[in-house]
This record gives sequence, C-alpha cells and structure tokens, in this order.
Amino acid sequence: MIAMQLRYNYRAYPDASQRRALASAFGCARVVWNDCLRDRKQAHAAGLPYVKSAELSRLRITQAKRTEERAWLAEVSAVVLQQSLRDLDTAYKNFFDSIKGKRQGRKVGPPRYKSKKDTRQSIRLNTNAFWLQDDGTVYVAKVGNLKVKWSRRLPAAPTSLTVTKDSCGRYFLSFVVDTEPDVLPEVEAECGIDLGLSAFAVLFDGRKIDSPRFLRRAEKKLRRLQRELSRKAKGSKNRAKARIRVARQHAKVADRRRDWHHKASTQIIRDNQAVYVEDLAVSGLGRTRLAKSVHDAGWSAFVGMLEYKAVKHGRTFAKVDRAFPSSQVCSACGYRGGPKPLHIRQWTCGECHSVHDRDHNAARNVLFEGRRIVAAGRAETLNASWSAGKTRTKVPAQRGEAGSFRKGQPTQAGIPGR
Repeated sequence: MIAMQLRYNYRAYPDASQRRALASAFGCARVVWNDCLRDRKQAHAAGLPYVKSAELSRLRITQAKRTEERAWLAEVSAVVLQQSLRDLDTAYKNFFDSIKGKRQGRKVGPPRYKSKKDTRQSIRLNTNAFWLQDDGTVYVAKVGNLKVKWSRRLPAAPTSLTVTKDSCGRYFLSFVVDTEPDVLPEVEAECGIDLGLSAFAVLFDGRKIDSPRFLRRAEKKLRRLQRELSRKAKGSKNRAKARIRVARQHAKVADRRRDWHHKASTQIIRDNQAVYVEDLAVSGLGRTRLAKSVHDAGWSAFVGMLEYKAVKHGRTFAKVDRAFPSSQVCSACGYRGGPKPLHIRQWTCGECHSVHDRDHNAARNVLFEGRRIVAAGRAETLNASWSAGKTRTKVPAQRGEAGSFRKGQPTQAGIPGR
C-alpha cells in the first residue's frame, strides 16, 4: 500500500503587522541560508572538509543570535532558521546525487545565494511552530493568527507548513498531509492521449479537447501592461506598482491554466481505468519557434497531474517512449509509412489504404503501445518476491500543488491534493 503525502494550498490574508513579521521571517531565513552557503563555499575553496550541519547551526544560528550584528535573528521562530538550514542540506544532497548519477532527470546545479530582491519568498515550519485554531485561523509562531480562505477541508492533521509570498504580493499556506489513496470504482474504458497544439489533446476514441490558449488570449492586455512598466523610472514607486500589475496578470493566466488542467485531468482519470500518454521532449520543443505555444499549453503540468491522480484514484498510468513513431505507424495494420511533416494532418496507409487523421491515429498507437508496456510490467511484477506486495511505500509530496512524481516510478507517484 502506498502512503501518500498530499499538498493543500490555501490563500492567506495577513494584516499589516503580520505582513511585517512574515517579511522579517523571510529575510532571516534568507540570511541563514546565505551565511551557511558562504561557509561551505569558503571551506571548499580552501580545501577544507565539508562543513557539517551541526557546526553551521551552532555558528550561524545559536551563536549568531548573541552577536550585535545578527541579534535580530532572535525575533523570528528558531524553527524557521533550522528549516532554512535543512533546505540547504537538501539542495546540496540533490546536487551531489545529480553529479554521481543517483538522481534522474536534468542535472542539478550547486545551491546559489538568495537575494532580497527576489519577488517570491517562503519559509517552512514543522508542527512545533504552527497549529490550526478552532476559529478557522492558523497560528504561526512569532507571526500570529493568520486568516485563511478554506476552499476545502484538510483530510488529516498537517505535518508541515510552507508560507509563501508570490511575485504579485499574494500569501499562500501550503500544508503537507499524510493520507491513503482514494480508490475509485473500476471501469472498462482505457485511453490513449496524443497531445498537440491545434487541439490540446486527442483521445483514443477520436474526441478532441480544444486548446484554451490562456496566454494568447491575455497577450493584448499583457502588452499594454508591459509598455506601461517600461515607461516608469527605474527604482520609482510607480515602477514597483506597474511590476505588480504585470505579475498579477501573469498569475491570472497561470491560475486559469492550472484550474483547467485539474478539471480536464480529473475527468480523464475518472472516466478511464488506464491512461497512456507520449513522453514528449517539452524542454526541446521550448527552444523552437513553437516555444510560446508549447509553454502556453502546459503539457508537463498536465501529464504530471494525470500521473499523481492515477495513483490517488487507483488507476493505471504509463508513458510511451518519445522515440515511439506514433504518427508514422498505421493503427489498423501496423505498417510504418515513414515520417510526415507537421502540415500533413491526414494520410492514407500505403499497405491497407486506411485513411487516418494524424492525431487520432497517434492516440490509438499510444494506447496499443501503453497496453504492451503495462503488460510487460505486470509480468515482471508476478515474478517478483512474494513480500513485495506487503511493503508499505511512503511517497513524498512535491513542491508545487500540481507537482509530478519522480521519473522511473510508473504509477507510484507523489501526490498533491486536488
């Protein structure tokens, strides 16, 4: 059984004094991060051993509070400072695992210094520094009772809290909760999905999901706001206000896209027992002339939602390798007719003479290949140790509410709460 950690995000509305307290907490966490990072970089440059966390905690937190230069660190919760150091340890671990080949995906660079000019700030707390009040507020140590908009109920007591201020000045509380899967009743249907730009997704049965193009629809207003921002004097208060207006418009676009992704992915997972998609090279497509449309579609976020919701609701999910020629193979007879330019949306099989819609044919091929992958995986599972099914696996929550789980773990995913 998989123990999941869901992440629930809620909008918070701190008052003026609480905003000042949070700004102080953000700044102190940043200073501790930078001080500890500087010590490790200097030790590395001097050829000295890696500085342990216990030593950094003693020097940069406990003793620093007693000095005149860093006495203001005592004004915030000690948990905030300790968690900042733990986050630095995690960043170093990810970096070391990446260069050793233990971490899949893109190479991770070494930790970098944080700037007070960053528009996004956050702190992390454990259960010693926050708790939920009976009146619906959330108490945060050295900050006070924060007013929260509870858009949904928490399924269990939270184990950690991240307080975030985004680029347009909004505050969010992100709770991590340990919970069990919410398995849906089994259904007969299975689905192969071909993602695209003209249509966001084409399903195995020929249904098409139109692309909402949220960024394209907001471009006219964004251009006007960007022009206004460019005309403001650097460093002025009017420029800061204009920057926030631009950030708010981008946040609206991102929020609408995320909400649409959640609704579409939930519907697909509920309607199908198994879902298969192609593992697209989004980072590569993001460097082509189609980059804006690719990023506007948000394929990676959508596929990530399908992955974790499949685990959350007891569905089967698999990715088809990006090298699989889904657009070249006839889904009726299996004949491979070779690559086809993007402008060819319909073609005729040279073997069986079937006429195919390019995207519909690709979705059918993705379904067939996905079934083959899952069948091979099930065969391997049946030959595994008898005790494998009795192991309880705990999967960590991802950073974002709509995060995706680690690659290489088919349908065993980290779950945000949606």
